[in-house]
Amino acid sequence: MIKKLLRENRLDDIVDRNLKTNYDRKEVETIIQVALLCTQSSPEDRPAMAEVVKMLQGKGLAERWAEWEQLEDARNQDFPLMSSHHYLWAEDSSIDQEAIQLSKAR
Repeated sequence: MIKKLLRENRLDDIVDRNLKTNYDRKEVETIIQVALLCTQSSPEDRPAMAEVVKMLQGKGLAERWAEWEQLEDARNQDFPLMSSHHYLWAEDSSIDQEAIQLSKAR
């Protein structure tokens, strides 16, 4: 949903209405892009914190975002039903998600 709003340049639908037009649109776009990269389903695909800091400073985000969009588009073409991001197996999985997330050194 947020990705769609971002692609459609509808940042006003994402940002708190109390801010009205008192925000930097480019800064909001950057933060949303970094947040989406950090919340990928696979921990191995998420950026390390050092990379997050660099991206927030404007270094390397464009390349990483373009790469992610290509992968997302390819996944959605290969598995159109999975693009809704609702996986029934995740709800009652016996896999320890926290252990998976913490298994890779950052």
